[in-house]
Parts: sequence; structure tokens; C-alpha cells
Amino acid sequence: MIKTLAKSIRQYKRESILAPILVTCEVTLECLIPLYMITMLDGIEADPSIGNILTYGAILLVLAAFSLMFGMLAGKYAATASAGFARNLRHDIYYKIQDFSFSNIDKFSTSSLVTRMTTDVTNIQMAYMMLVRVAFRSPVMIVISLAITYSINWQMGLVFTALVPILGVGLILIFKKVDPIFSKVFKKYDALNESIQENIKGIRVVKSYVREDYEIKKFDKAAEDVRVDFTRGEKIIALNNPLMQLCMWTAITMICFIGSMIIVQSNATTLTTPSLSSLIVYGAQTLSSLTMLSMVMVMISIAKTSADRVVEVLNEKSNLANPENPVYEVPNGDVEFDDVDFKYSEKADRRALKEVNLKVKSGQTVGILGGTGSSKTSLVNLIPRLYDVTKGSVKVGGIDVRDYDLESLRNQVAVVLQKNVLFSGTIKENLRWGDPDATDEELVRVCKLAQADDFIQSFPDKYDTYIEQGGSNVSGGQKQRLCIARALLKKPKILILDDSTSAVDTKTDALIRKAFREEIPDTTKFIIAQRVASVEDADQIVIMDNGKIAAVGTHDELLANNKIYQEVYYSQNKIGATADVLKKAREEEGDGNGKA
Repeated sequence: MIKTLAKSIRQYKRESILAPILVTCEVTLECLIPLYMITMLDGIEADPSIGNILTYGAILLVLAAFSLMFGMLAGKYAATASAGFARNLRHDIYYKIQDFSFSNIDKFSTSSLVTRMTTDVTNIQMAYMMLVRVAFRSPVMIVISLAITYSINWQMGLVFTALVPILGVGLILIFKKVDPIFSKVFKKYDALNESIQENIKGIRVVKSYVREDYEIKKFDKAAEDVRVDFTRGEKIIALNNPLMQLCMWTAITMICFIGSMIIVQSNATTLTTPSLSSLIVYGAQTLSSLTMLSMVMVMISIAKTSADRVVEVLNEKSNLANPENPVYEVPNGDVEFDDVDFKYSEKADRRALKEVNLKVKSGQTVGILGGTGSSKTSLVNLIPRLYDVTKGSVKVGGIDVRDYDLESLRNQVAVVLQKNVLFSGTIKENLRWGDPDATDEELVRVCKLAQADDFIQSFPDKYDTYIEQGGSNVSGGQKQRLCIARALLKKPKILILDDSTSAVDTKTDALIRKAFREEIPDTTKFIIAQRVASVEDADQIVIMDNGKIAAVGTHDELLANNKIYQEVYYSQNKIGATADVLKKAREEEGDGNGKA
């Protein structure tokens, strides 16, 4: 774990090393000041002149000033190192997530990944800052204070030494008890964030069904679960303070008692009053350092759970990787499924796809129809290698997709997924996800192909119109057309539309398909649809049923021979016919009323 996290320190190694060195200098001076005070008091007692007092005072001020300077610099470098470390850690997690396959992302929930990048990294940052400063300061102060205490009077040193193991055992017991509690807390944090994310994302549904009270209760329950566990952990950690106070005041009482006895019995020859005062200071320093060290241990206990969760993401290996000698050039848009089986998980019993065989020539349009859960999306997800097949192979341009460089393959396969996503920014910025170097003329061209230019021109700012997060200020159909235009900018050899025209009217749908035929005839097009009208002019129509290809053919062939296609076509056609009859009846009724 430490080795993995240490990789994120990188350019902040200098600050991470300087902070403990400066802390050591600060603590050394702090420990020398009480020792110097013994010399100062003895010297002033021997020569109480103003000059002598000023000399001792000046030296004391210099020691204090240097201690302050070292402390300020240590604080600065510790803050820089911890903040930089956290920044690198967030970068590394985010970068790692970008490399994940869909199955890797499925393993971690979105809310959990957000918690790991925010709360967990913040906990690690706080622990790291305490490690490079307080965790060095406390042990150094304890060691120096005990060494000086033994040099002044060994009996006083034994008092501190006897109390340290008692305190250490108490702290170990506390942390062993609290560690599993914090492990549970962070899992409940994930549930809490998931509740927030789900509520905000679906706020329109919540309000339309008037379910605010239900959502509030659900959130309250998740928040209460976090509170209960955190309170349990904090109650146990709170035992740390009284234990520290007990040890501290026991030590000071014993020092005062034993020290006074030694002074009286030896007539201040073995131990002087200034020495006793210094011993009390060293006692306070030693025990306060132990208190600070216990605080570090508390923070580390919390951060350990966070670190485990962060390292879990950093150590996760993508199950999709480039081969040793990848192919960088996709020759054409030919696609072939050769006896393909697919499962979303190795442990899964059910196959999402079974014995799939399909050949598509470059430039063809393939329509895919099937009921909900028939694995239409699973089929097309294998083409850009968003998942790997369990058995068989998927070939693009005659080459197995597993032999391609992932970036090169995906640059030639444009996918408009079921869930259309637009990002905060202008329409231009969203479109240039397809091609960062696209000119304004190219943006207009693809928007015309996707039938998006007309509504964009109606906006006051046209292509500079700002899109709110998630595309909340455009309609579902407008969002779909913008996503199609964005995909077209990639100039792909294969275009996949996964139910991407469901929110547009049939006329616009037909215009989009017409533009595809005329403007990008060499691009292989896969169109998943619910409407037969969206795919009836395709070169091949694939009927999916329960993860298998039930039939492949043209519209006329399937209409003549396939029952599934016949049922879908006639049910949709009848609805259309009924609508036409009703419309005609209303028109005739209106004409009649007009004549009357």
C-alpha cells in the first residue's frame, strides 16, 4: 500500500524531506531552551547584574527565534507536500479510471469512485501532512526530552519511561477496536453519495411523482447510518484524551513529589530548583508529544481505510489491454462476428450473447431489432472492444479487434450510446469531442447531416450556445442529434447508433438516414431501433432474441419469412393506419361543419 501511494509524491519529494529535517531542528532548539534556562538561572543567581541578564535573555531570544523560523518553514513545506501529494493522487486515480474497461467500471459504483477521489484522498492528505511534521516532531521530542531528563536525574527519567508502555498499550487497544468501524463507515459513505447522486440526477422524476418526502427519508436513513457508526468510532477514540491526561498529571505529580524529596534530602546538591522546573517542562513536552502522536495515530487509523480504498482503484488492472505488437491502421469497415459468446462476468452463469455469427461488408447499413433484454447493445459494444468476447472473435477490417491498438480502433468506430451525454460547455466544445481540430464549417456540415443545424440556428448564440450539465437545457431529440453530429466528426469507418433516434420524429429520422446514405456511403452503419421504419431500408436487418440472432435479411425477406419481424411490423403499421383514418375522419367532419 505504502509503495503504491508513494508513487504519487513525485515532484514533492524535496518538500517531503525538508519538512521533517526542519521539524527536527525546531524540536532540538525547543528541547535545548529548558536546558539552557538551568544555566541561565544559575548564572543570574551567581551574577544578577543587568548586563548578565540581558546577555542570557538575548541568547534565549535567538534560540526561540530560530525555533520559530524552523517551525514556520516546516509548516510551509509540510502543507505544500501534502497538498501536492493529494493533487497527484487525485490525478492518478482519475487517469487510472480513464483506462478502465466497462467491466472494471462496473466493479466500482460511480458514487464510490467519487468518494474515493474526494473524502478518502482528503483523509490521506491530512494523515500525510501529520506524518511529515507531527509524526517526526513527537518521537524526536520524546527522545531528546528523555535523554536530557536522564542526564539531569536518572530517577526522573524512569518516571516517564514507566508511563510510556502503559500509554502505548492503551492506544493500541483503542485503534484495534476502532479500525473495523471506520472500514464500515466509508462503505456507508458510498451509499450516502449514491443516494444524493441518484436524487439529483432524477430530480424531475422525483418532483413529477411528488416523492420528495420519500427521498428525504431515504437520505436521512443513509446519513443516520453514517452518524451512528462514526459516533461509535469517535466515542472509542475519545478515550484517548482522558488516558493521556491521566498519564500526564500522574507524571507531573510524581516528578514534583520525587523531585522535592531529592532536593530536601540532598540539600539541593543532587537536584536544584531550576533543574526541577526544567524537568517539569520536559515532562510536559514528553507527554504532550505523546498526545500529538496519539492524534496522528487516530488520523492514520481513519486514513488507513481510505488508503486501502484508493489503492484498490490504483491497483485495479484493466482487463482490456493492447497486445505486444498492436495494429494501428483499420483498413476498412468490414465487421465479422465469428461464433461469438459473451458474458459480462466470468462468474456469471448466463451468457448475454450465444453463438453469434454475422458478416457485414464495409459501407453497408445494418438494422438491429429485438425486444428489451435481447442483447442488442451487448452485440455492438464488442465492435469498439468496450468488452472482450468470452468465446469466438470479432473482426474489423478482417483483423481481430484484440489485435488492434485500442485508441486506433476506437477512433475508427463512432458510437452514439443509448444514454446520450453532453458536457457543460458550448455546442462547439461538445461537438469537438469528435475532432478537436474541426473547423466551424465542418461543425455545420455534420450538424446538417444530423438534422441539428436548424434548431442550433434558432438559438440566440447559435453554435456558441452554452449547454448546461447533462444537456438539461436541450430536448431529448436535440441532444440525440448533437450526439450523432459529434460522432460523425470522427469521420469513422463504422458508425453505431444505439437507439439514438428514438426521441426524434419519423420525418427527421428519415432525413438523417437519407443524409447517411448520400454523404457517408463508405461508412458501415449499425442502427439499433425500436421502429421498423428506422431500419426497413437497411442492407441487412438482424433480429435478436434472447442473446441469439434469430434471423438476418432484408425488409422484404423478413416480412415474408420471419414471425417476429411480421408481428413488430404489422403492429406498428396498424397503429399508423389507425392514426391516418382518425385524421381523415376529423378532416371530413370539419369540412362538413364548414358547409353547414
